[in-house]
Amino acid sequence: MFKRLQEIEKRYDEIGRLLASGEALSDMENFTRLAKEQAELEEIVACYRSYKKTKEEMDAALEEADKEKGEMRELLLKEHYDLKEELSREESQLKVLLLPKDKNDDRGCTLEIRAGAGGEEAALFAYELYRMYMGYCEKHRLVWDVVSLNETELGGVKEAIVNISGKGAYKRLKYESGVHRVQRVPETESQGRIHTSTCTVAVLPEAEEVDVEIDEKDIRVDLFRSSGAGGQKVNKTETAIRITHFPTGIVVTCQDERSQLKNKDKAFRVLRSRLYDHYSSRAAGAEAESRKSLVGTGDRSERIRTYNFPQSRITDHRIGLSLHDMEGFMSGELDEMIDALARRETEMKLSGGE
Repeated sequence: MFKRLQEIEKRYDEIGRLLASGEALSDMENFTRLAKEQAELEEIVACYRSYKKTKEEMDAALEEADKEKGEMRELLLKEHYDLKEELSREESQLKVLLLPKDKNDDRGCTLEIRAGAGGEEAALFAYELYRMYMGYCEKHRLVWDVVSLNETELGGVKEAIVNISGKGAYKRLKYESGVHRVQRVPETESQGRIHTSTCTVAVLPEAEEVDVEIDEKDIRVDLFRSSGAGGQKVNKTETAIRITHFPTGIVVTCQDERSQLKNKDKAFRVLRSRLYDHYSSRAAGAEAESRKSLVGTGDRSERIRTYNFPQSRITDHRIGLSLHDMEGFMSGELDEMIDALARRETEMKLSGGE
């Protein structure tokens, strides 16, 4: 590990010299690449240098303690052991920083929510999940851009697709992919019985144009009129967009904007994300499309998380964590859960698990 850290520090210093010399400015593409690489190494190098300084101070305290007696010796030994604990913490941090990073973590993402088993109750819960993630994005200043919202007459949602922009959006939300199960008494239930419904959530990393090349002959773009609840919501012109990608069978529809151009732009963003996810999964040897592996079938027996409203309890079954603040959680207070999932992933990587 320390040989690798020495190499990283050496490379960091080399990049610093190149950027300071001014030679890199003659090629802006190379300058940008070097600056990005330096930024990626900065945290590791800072931690490694702090580790080396702590070790020097720890060794110096022990060396001085050997020369002293009485109270001064005790003070120096205490300093030595305190620094030893700090050194252990910094070593653990270095191990985490050296773990392979998900190349998609800094990207934005596409969030897809669909009602599963449970009829109208599932659609109502899907809308609550939609509001929950919107609240989370607002708290973290992530840009929420609706692509498609298929609403029901009772205020539920059959399907919602949203583009979320902002550094680290995918890193935070990727743990939300899967089946979300709700247990509660629906408003339409006259007997007071608890019903179980499900929704599926898929979070896909946003793809850049350079990541996915879309050949015009592989797609068909259809224009149609946006559907709505009537009155002012009905669009009398063909501004809605449907894009069909023939090689994969992926279909993306966007009708949220009144502008045909904006709908087309949003639809292509979603298509790129789905294609990027599709081809990345194939490259990784996945046996099925990533979204299927992420969200399953929506059957009640499959779930990553259960929302038990009568007991105000949210349980994530992947890590066995239960929280007891339904109101806060549904308003977007997801950090405690997401942080716990991120820690578990890190622990599994450190232990060599999948």
